[in-house]
Amino acid sequence: ERSFKMEVILISFYSAIIIFITVYSMIKVFNIAYKREEISLRKFRILVTSSIVIGLFVASILPFGYQKLFVAIL
Repeated sequence: ERSFKMEVILISFYSAIIIFITVYSMIKVFNIAYKREEISLRKFRILVTSSIVIGLFVASILPFGYQKLFVAIL
């Protein structure tokens, strides 16, 4: 069985960058909505916190998924 450590690390890193850019953009949008008083402070905090937690969760699980994908395909 072949090891795909370098490929998995590179793809996971690239995917994590995309996820963090997405989360950062969402936080900027939530901040604009809060400043315009379209959402409350409580909802703003919940949305920001959940976005960060979900982003970290997905980014931390990606390497395992990519490893299984590489083994299954190649």
